[in-house]
Amino acid sequence: MKLVRNLLIVCFALIAFSGNAQMIKDPTHWSFEAKKVSDKKYQLIVHCRIDKGWHLWSFKPGGDGGQIPPEIKFKKNDKVKYEGAVAEKGKMITEDIDPVGIVHMFKDKIDYVQKATISANTKISGTYFYQTCNDNICLPSKLPTAFTIEITDAGGVADASDTKKDSTSTASTGGGSAGGDSAGGNGAAKTNTAPAAPDTSSKKIAVAGSNASDGKSTKGEEQKSLLWLFFAAFLGGLAAVLTPCVYSMIPITVSFFTKRSKTRKEGIRNALYYSLSIIIIFTVLGVLVSAIFGSTALNSLSTNWIANLVFFIVFVIFGISFLGAFEITLPSSWTNKTDSKAGVGSFSGIFFMALTLAIVSFSCTGPIVGPLLVAAGKGGIAGPAVGMFGFSIGLAMPFALFAIFPGMLNKMASSGGWLNQVKVVLGFVELMLALKFLSNADLSQGWRLLDREIFIAAWIVLSVLIGVYLLGKLKLSHDDEQAKNIYGQEYVSIFKLFLSIAAFTFAVYLLPGMWGAPLNGISAFVPPMGTFEQFGGSGASGGAAAEPVKSDISPVKYVSDMKIYEPPVVKNLGLVTYYDFDEAVAASIKLKKPIMLDFTGINCVNCRKMEAQVWSKPEVAKRLKEDFVVASLYCDMNKIELPKDQQYFSKDLNSQVITLGNKNADLQAAKFGSNSQPLYFYVDEKGNKLAETGYSYDPDIEKFVKHLDNVKENYKKTHP
Repeated sequence: MKLVRNLLIVCFALIAFSGNAQMIKDPTHWSFEAKKVSDKKYQLIVHCRIDKGWHLWSFKPGGDGGQIPPEIKFKKNDKVKYEGAVAEKGKMITEDIDPVGIVHMFKDKIDYVQKATISANTKISGTYFYQTCNDNICLPSKLPTAFTIEITDAGGVADASDTKKDSTSTASTGGGSAGGDSAGGNGAAKTNTAPAAPDTSSKKIAVAGSNASDGKSTKGEEQKSLLWLFFAAFLGGLAAVLTPCVYSMIPITVSFFTKRSKTRKEGIRNALYYSLSIIIIFTVLGVLVSAIFGSTALNSLSTNWIANLVFFIVFVIFGISFLGAFEITLPSSWTNKTDSKAGVGSFSGIFFMALTLAIVSFSCTGPIVGPLLVAAGKGGIAGPAVGMFGFSIGLAMPFALFAIFPGMLNKMASSGGWLNQVKVVLGFVELMLALKFLSNADLSQGWRLLDREIFIAAWIVLSVLIGVYLLGKLKLSHDDEQAKNIYGQEYVSIFKLFLSIAAFTFAVYLLPGMWGAPLNGISAFVPPMGTFEQFGGSGASGGAAAEPVKSDISPVKYVSDMKIYEPPVVKNLGLVTYYDFDEAVAASIKLKKPIMLDFTGINCVNCRKMEAQVWSKPEVAKRLKEDFVVASLYCDMNKIELPKDQQYFSKDLNSQVITLGNKNADLQAAKFGSNSQPLYFYVDEKGNKLAETGYSYDPDIEKFVKHLDNVKENYKKTHP
């Protein structure tokens, strides 16, 4: 759990209204108590009061995986038996924050309650860990803080050595959520309060991509997100109609209703019942997914490496099946049971006809429903239901339309080889999606099996194969003969020709990515630039030369660990960056250049925007490469632990400095009185400031260039 927490620690970027960066006071206030419920039964309560405008994430925060949930741990105690997991009690708030998605949080106050049976008076110790955010920034998370709760009304004699006997933490960490009022109460137990963080003033700051927190705005954004999910699912339903399993059933089913019904009106009614049944079946499936897995489970699965491996295997199997290797079907007994109850005599009979279709067509609809459910998980608890509702409408609509307008059946294209071609194309798409799931797991575990260029190469090959297949130059074992023109020669329809053009165009678009192009249009799908293995240097970007400035001193410390996190702009510009402050100082002495301290984060949104929008400009890139030593100090790099002899207690962070991220955060807090990113500070080799204030997120090119020039002039004045 510690490793996962450390990997997910996020330093959100910010937009400062002023260049003066200051330490921001911890907006949380913690207290602890034990509430006696009955004889020997207690609720151990961790109270957290949150200043206005700030929030704590839920145990299941949702979002894109970058939100850090709190952890409440109670240590083992011979006199205490913990019951279940820690529950969060408070008013949960759900918001849709672009671009991270649906998130869950608590404002004003939140209680964490652990039920326990306590046999005798004792002292219970534990730790709490958390991250606080507002609409603008997230403060760097701290190391776990210790607390104790003294039980004085459980009977027996308290053992003075109770706290010394405490050992490793139990499975009572936070994991479940519950709504309702705070679980506070008056108990006989003594409590203690966590030490407060240093109290310094702060100025209001803003973060790009955040939404206002007023209820109307949040509700509107959530509705917009669900609306997009609905339309995407609707298109998925229409795509499912074009698969052989479903398309071939349309004329058969519609004819069955029209011929078996006494009147045309009755036939239309039965067809509408049939369509309604399809909608009910798939929507109920979505509701069940929400009820069984909860509002964030599917989204959590999308960030879990084991789940991503499972998705990869499933998608490969579906893809190979679509390519014609084998058929995936549900047990025939299911079909037989539902078919035996089908008929047009009643709504229930028609419902079972629709259920039979859902089971029979599983081999075609399953590969579409599967990823749809995963995507729907980002829509909160309503996501799967809304997604399946949209999908079912797209799937059911043709049955209703053809029943209402039976003359359209005569114009309907007959089933044939083209349906199989649709299925094959979907098979290639399934394989492309499978690689995305494998990439997620690969990045999470650092295996480096599917680096950026390998991933792009695979997508290029699959895109080309789609285009070649649509042109009829690639034949599979179950393909029919191509249609022939009046001269007896096989030809390609105009529609397939345009689809093949689109496939080849996509492949050509991907091609520059093999040499380092950012591919901004699909940046959310391809692995980060840090996994890109350069072949003879990076590609140039923004007019800046690709070759780094020649030097006999190069960064060494942490390079192997940090290289994967380098943003595209650093790769493309050939910019030399250091990851250790002392190493940057040594380079500054050697190169006789000022140091730009880039306090940044792995998942810092505005850091990446600043690099892409400002650093990449030729006038900025030239100055950074030629006039400065750039030290990128990641304040959230907590998977790299410092040697024991380099660990220390930070008064500014009010916690122990154990990791590289802690060290960088402490440097920023102690020397520059700031704890948010991105912030750029400028010093010489002796640590003397070259500018009165730092520079935060502000994509004004002229302003940043002027700032760099002023720093350079100040350096020259003290270093003639």
